[in-house]
Amino acid sequence: MLADLPVVFILVGLVAYTVLAGADFGAGFWMLAVRAGRAGRAAAREHARHAMGPVWEANHVWLIFILVVCWTAYPVAFASITSTLAAPLLLAVIGIILRGAAYALRGQLDAAPGRRPIERLFALSSVLTPFALGTVVGAIATGRVPPGNAQGDPVTSWLNPTSIALGVLAVATSAYLAAVYLAADAHRLGERALELDFRGRALRTGVCTGVLALVSVTVVNVDVGAFGSRLTAGGGLAMVVVSAVAGLGTLVFVWRGRFEPARVSAALAVAAIIVGWAFAQQPWFLPGLTIGQAAAGRSTLVAITVAVAIGAIVLVPSLLLLFALHLRGRFDEGAAVRGSVSAPAGPDTAGGRPSRLAVAATIACLALGTVLLVFADSGAVHLVGIVCLAGGALATFVHVATLPDTA
Repeated sequence: MLADLPVVFILVGLVAYTVLAGADFGAGFWMLAVRAGRAGRAAAREHARHAMGPVWEANHVWLIFILVVCWTAYPVAFASITSTLAAPLLLAVIGIILRGAAYALRGQLDAAPGRRPIERLFALSSVLTPFALGTVVGAIATGRVPPGNAQGDPVTSWLNPTSIALGVLAVATSAYLAAVYLAADAHRLGERALELDFRGRALRTGVCTGVLALVSVTVVNVDVGAFGSRLTAGGGLAMVVVSAVAGLGTLVFVWRGRFEPARVSAALAVAAIIVGWAFAQQPWFLPGLTIGQAAAGRSTLVAITVAVAIGAIVLVPSLLLLFALHLRGRFDEGAAVRGSVSAPAGPDTAGGRPSRLAVAATIACLALGTVLLVFADSGAVHLVGIVCLAGGALATFVHVATLPDTA
């Protein structure tokens, strides 16, 4: 049971990265492929760039989380995957780096003549990265990554029918999620033309993604029958059905203009695909290597579990606050002005500030935790130090989150 727990962490990270970062990659896709609609190309590109601004860097936390848990909990499997699939992983990394650089440069080139090449670089890297990561999933799913250092073929392991089909599906899924999310954002902003444009794109892309998913299942069955049969039986089949129902529900919600439920159902449709892959993969991590055989020692697994639990205390509330503020439009242009108009005047605006005693207690908690971890030798004392640090971090988060608006 303990050996399986890091797999659950990895699966949660994969779902979060696909649903959140995938939508950001899809926004880059629409900056490349968008056609002139009611609002025009320039407005659509600017809407896509603006919508992802507050969250695009935070989403890569999940990729780092996946990598750290995998190489710590399953070192043999991690080494096998990264050595055999060095080429697609390098392409994905190059795409992420170019994408980040292009996004940062684009913000400084609003009126410069070099803006369009930077936008194209951002868009192309947004297509390259999900495609490369999709081929990695296909290589693992089809058993083309044997245990051992670079034991698989460096080319055919990821350039094969299943990997290519899943790479294309990853790009389509990203575009589908982005179209749904961007339609919802346009609806929140009251941009009717953009809302209708991305509503149409969401409907068309949703249908295309569904067709590609069916094609991918057929390709998997033909290419590797054993994995395909597990994907269409038991838990794998249940997840395929859930994904299909959620996908159809998303199309209905989008058609009726109910974009907030559409966000949830679109994310569920994509998440179900990943969980279905996990059902079809078990109990094998790689060919001839079960999850239990790939797992590190018990002490390492316990340490990972404790670290993830403590990290979640800080990470999860922070990300929830970030996305809550983003979805409420607090990062939209003019949000601060609107907030200042509705805020009551006078000293009551400072009513949400933490008391001096609460701030002092938080600082003391952080200081005590640091001292206990650095200078003490006992494991029990270290545990108390960890609790103090976690409590201090959580209290700091609460203090910052409840500060009143001053704009």
